Amino acid sequence: MARYQNIFTQVQLIAPNEGGIALPQGGEPRIALFSRSGLMGRLGQGQLGPIYLGWSGLASVMFGFLAIEIIGLNMLASVGWDPIQFVRQLPWLALEPPGPEYGFTPFVPLAEGGWWILAGFSLTTSILLWWVRTYRRARALGMGTHIAWAFLAAIWLYLVLGFIRPLFMGSWAEAVPFGIFPHLDWTAAFSIRYGNLFYNPFHCLSIVFLYGSTLLFAMHGATILAVGRYGGEREIEQITDRGTAAERAGLFWRWTMGFNATMESVHRWAWWFAVLTTLTGGIGILLTGTVVDNWYLWAQQHQFAPAYPDTGVIDPAGIRSVGE
Repeated sequence: MARYQNIFTQVQLIAPNEGGIALPQGGEPRIALFSRSGLMGRLGQGQLGPIYLGWSGLASVMFGFLAIEIIGLNMLASVGWDPIQFVRQLPWLALEPPGPEYGFTPFVPLAEGGWWILAGFSLTTSILLWWVRTYRRARALGMGTHIAWAFLAAIWLYLVLGFIRPLFMGSWAEAVPFGIFPHLDWTAAFSIRYGNLFYNPFHCLSIVFLYGSTLLFAMHGATILAVGRYGGEREIEQITDRGTAAERAGLFWRWTMGFNATMESVHRWAWWFAVLTTLTGGIGILLTGTVVDNWYLWAQQHQFAPAYPDTGVIDPAGIRSVGE
């Protein structure tokens, strides 16, 4: 009989359905639907349910469904309501924001970008309500609110792209379209328009934290799997009462890296790296076009990039000053 389990074993955790801690009197009830998934059991506990939505979760689902309906129906209309073409062309279909002629006014004809504003409002409302749900559930369970604040860091980048930066630029046209390839095309065009986003120092920081967080999570996950046979998955116990799993993990990393995080501190490292990915990315996007018109020229000016005088790149800010 198997004595331990991890993601590489075929052992499944089978136990009676767990309904969670008792709720306080007068609290909103959970939806007590239980089922079990063998596929999910291969990755962890296969129990599904109970589900808690509450008023914030239910409202979030409703606004999210409305946003998806608006986006989907507009994409379907763009291919003549042909379901076959909708499926074939879905990666290339888009719901575009209003044109620059409308500025930042919310009163835009539906066919000329108004649907995009309605979809954006619905999706943003859905995301913010889900954040409220995340925060309130953590508090109700006596947990820390780390998950909610990490989620808010991602919401910050989303709001910068779709609302805050267009507000500062004075035009909805600066926002990102809804669509798979269209939003990637927007990213490429955005970088070219503002002199290569790779020279944006906050973009550089964002990439450092992105790669750093994936590396930290992979290293930590691999370490716990490696000491799983010694009870390494019981990390909380190993924090307060260091056992052989923590000793072996720490010794391995001191041998190979010269330094090791603790069973507790590695989670803080990974949390901060992940959160700073979107925080610094949002700052870099917000500064683009509002403070810096050309990141390549900015990088040259600040000795951040080599100067190539014969490239013919002209500073648009310099053109404006000459014209004035």
